[in-house]
Formats: sequence, C-alpha cells, structure tokens
Amino acid sequence: MSTPSAAATDSDNSTLVSVEIRDRIAWVKFNRPDKRNCMSPRLNRQMMVVLDELEYRNDVGVLVLSGAGTAWSAGMDLKEYFRENEAKGLGAIRGSQREAYGWWRRLRWFQKPTIAMVNGWCFGGGYGPLFGCDLAFAAEEAQFGLSEINWGILPGGGATKVARELLSFRRAMYHSLMGENIDGRTAAEWGLVNEALPLAKLQARVEAVARTLLAKNPVALKATKDAIRRVGEMTYDNAEDYLIRAQEAANSFDNEGRKEGIRQFIDDKTYKPGLGAYDRSRQT
Repeated sequence: MSTPSAAATDSDNSTLVSVEIRDRIAWVKFNRPDKRNCMSPRLNRQMMVVLDELEYRNDVGVLVLSGAGTAWSAGMDLKEYFRENEAKGLGAIRGSQREAYGWWRRLRWFQKPTIAMVNGWCFGGGYGPLFGCDLAFAAEEAQFGLSEINWGILPGGGATKVARELLSFRRAMYHSLMGENIDGRTAAEWGLVNEALPLAKLQARVEAVARTLLAKNPVALKATKDAIRRVGEMTYDNAEDYLIRAQEAANSFDNEGRKEGIRQFIDDKTYKPGLGAYDRSRQT
C-alpha cells in the first residue's frame, strides 16, 4: 500500500524536498538534482516542515533520507547560503544557520528510526544530516568529502564534529586537512556509514533494513536511539544511571510491550530474542 507523493513547497511553489510514503516507510529526497541537492535556506525551511509533518504520523514508522538524481547532497549552496546571506548582514547569516542546524538537530532526535541512503555526492554540510540519521548506507560509487579546506575555510556547521565523532583521530585529521574525496567503500571502512553496496542494490538493502526496524517495538527503538547518542559523552557511572532511568521510563510508557515479548519467549516459546523481534500483532 502506498500514498501519493507529497512535497514541501514555499512561497515560490518550488518543491525542494519530495516525500513518498509506501508501507510505513517515508522516502524523503532532497530535490535539487541540477544543483547536486545543495542545501539552501529555502530547502532547510522545507525540511523542517517535512519533519514536522512526518514525525508523529501513524502511517510512518521509518524515515529514509536520500537525494534526487546522482547526488545525496553536495553540502551548502555557496551562492545562496554564503554570498547572498553575507550580503544581507549578520542577522541573515545567523538566521540561515538556525534553520540548517535546527532541522539537523530535529533529525538526530527524531521520534522514528532514520536511515541515510547516500546514493551519490556527500560533501561538507551534508555531513550534518548524515550524522543526524541513525543508520547510513552508501553506494560504493558515492563520493564523500570535506572540501572546505580547498576554498579556504574550516569544515563548519558541525562537519568537523561529525568527522571526529565517526572517524579515528588520524582519519578525521587527514580527511579534514587534505580535502581529498573518498568513495563509499572507504566511507564504510572508516565508519562514516554502516555499509557500502553497488548503487543498483542500495535501495533494496535499505528497504530490507527499514522493514526489520518496522517489526520492532517503537518505544524501545526511540529509547535505544536516544541512549546511543546520549551515553557517548558520559562517564560509565553516569551512563549506567541514565540507562536504568531510561529503561524505567520506557517500561512505564509501554510496559505491555515488554511483558508480551517476555510472555512469547518464556510461556509460548514462539520466538527467540537473538533471532528476531517478538510478534507485536499479538500485543493487546
């Protein structure tokens, strides 16, 4: 079952973000293929609208973020995001920064699991939403790069943090200082993405992962997503305490789901936790 394509538009009626919902998977695409899906102030505003509309829809369980055409996102539109905003003054610069960083932050803490499907170019500012997604899969043919050093700035907008968060110190330093591209295979080896596959197989793999997530308890998925991000900057003792409280909160919110999983394992013996999710359709 699918729904017709939806899209976010703004005052000039341009559709910079397209959305299609099929079988509880929201396929969201940056839609500026002629600009290699560079992010602009208008695209950033539309992405916030899309996230607002999808986050609590009952017919959406997973969000997949990709790009139209041959690119995922080549980063920030240098003309619109930098030159034109700089001409308007500091207020315009700060405003455009809030719009971009705002939806990246929303993506990091999104209610549903999110997957980056990197089908092509991923540069600079594109690292923000790449890190915002919970999982990431790339085409082997995709190109990743922090090219900022090549035109005289540092990788800002969180890109340096993303590189340091996902890569080893030496690789983050090399990637940021050299301005050289890496392909999808190397991105997977380095840890920027989970896996790299031939482009022809990419969507099928992402859809299979999305369907696996759809079978799991949504309360547990959200709690686990948040825990992975939160505990990275905690001491062990603080993380332990946080996770105990998070588990208690999740149980309070959906204790019946936890009980049903245990019942199917212990009483019915109908499933094994190490081999898949319990049958949520039997949960009252």
